[in-house]
Amino acid sequence: MRLDNFDLNLLIAFDILVEERSVTRAARRLNLTQSATSAALKRLREAMQDEILVQHGKKMIPTPHALRLAPQVADAIAQLRSLISASSAFDPRTSTRRFQIEASDYITTVLLVPLLAVLAREAPGIRLDLTLPTAGSSERLGNGDLDLLLTPEDFMAPDHPRELLFEERHVVVGWSGNPVMQDALTEQDFFACGHVAVRISGRDTFIESALRTYGERRRIEVTAPSFIQAPWLLPGTQRLALMHERLAKLVAPRLSLAIAAPPVDLPVMREMVQYHTARTNDAALQWLRKKLQAIASKS
Repeated sequence: MRLDNFDLNLLIAFDILVEERSVTRAARRLNLTQSATSAALKRLREAMQDEILVQHGKKMIPTPHALRLAPQVADAIAQLRSLISASSAFDPRTSTRRFQIEASDYITTVLLVPLLAVLAREAPGIRLDLTLPTAGSSERLGNGDLDLLLTPEDFMAPDHPRELLFEERHVVVGWSGNPVMQDALTEQDFFACGHVAVRISGRDTFIESALRTYGERRRIEVTAPSFIQAPWLLPGTQRLALMHERLAKLVAPRLSLAIAAPPVDLPVMREMVQYHTARTNDAALQWLRKKLQAIASKS
């Protein structure tokens, strides 16, 4: 097969077809009709001399050859996207680059909100598309769907560059009228109170994983799906929550909350930024990472 006769857009179709294992679902993601996606699959089969997907009952299963090719195709797509988007003459004042970033609502609040103020002054044409992390975040980064992944070190993809943004402690937060928040918080009082926990997309957060050490001693009364919701569930109650210190300091004055040091040993969280290896020399991405690092150093 000659490369000059091969439509590189078929690589995108291959990547999504193998991931979705369905022509119908792949068509929706490709913004194509089902017949056009079927035609793309036919062309892929002819070019690669392999079935790519085979029907098995009501499902389509990737062939062994397609599964072997999948990570190489994903990496090639990421490098091609980087080649197209990167510019050695990046000028933030005139750039209209759009960055895909995955970050929790906590990081959005303490880091990306200040970043937006910087962009408004220095790079008014740059746009951010923000999404929440999921169990598939590392895969999305590896496929080149993300420019940046901002997440604790424990949740990072193992084979792409990462940089430390800052280290974060967790603190106990409760309503200022809660009696246990009037004096130094004891371990006994901590476990006697009901707790608000945060689980995102059905997954334990960094601090919830750490607190599993204490098992049934901790009584979780409410589980919230985001960090920013947790403090709103505390005023007027006897509940407590473990929160990132930076976020706690922002919301405590507005919600009449008190902050206390945890009476149990907790690990320090390392908040990281990660990007695809193929984008290491992306001038625009380098500029954006430097701005994030500058904000993180002041927070």
